[in-house]
Amino acid sequence: MAHGPRGGPAASIVLDDISKRIIEQLQADGRQSYASIGKAVGLSEAAVRQRVQRLQEAGVMQIVAVTDPLTLGFRRQAMIGLKCDGDLQKVADDLAAMVEIDYVVITAGSFDLLLEVVCEDDDHLLEILSRVRGVPSVTSTETFVYLKLRKQTYTWGTR
Repeated sequence: MAHGPRGGPAASIVLDDISKRIIEQLQADGRQSYASIGKAVGLSEAAVRQRVQRLQEAGVMQIVAVTDPLTLGFRRQAMIGLKCDGDLQKVADDLAAMVEIDYVVITAGSFDLLLEVVCEDDDHLLEILSRVRGVPSVTSTETFVYLKLRKQTYTWGTR
């Protein structure tokens, strides 16, 4: 199943090989021109533009700038595992509204939810943890502090 940019189901769309190749081109360089993508995949600039627009409107992809949090003054990243009682959808929605939380996933296994946070420092992480623990239905948390990020890719979905 394809997923939209916010993690929910994307509109029903069939990705042919050319659409997948367009996505791969944009994953390699999101700033390249439609003309150069067209040359790489065998389409006109206009045809590439139309396909990219359809893929974006369908929620299959979005084109964004990816930053390095360390260069922006955020010194602490962490994954937080939560155990909860009650309606997980409601808890997930409440947590997703917190600006510092970048990633909210309802899971199966040891934790009910996983959160990813990017913080200025350890004091900021403590403040976020206090707010997370204050959400009704959150019964416990476990924090996994990132020491070094070794790999992060955005190339899934086309192979």
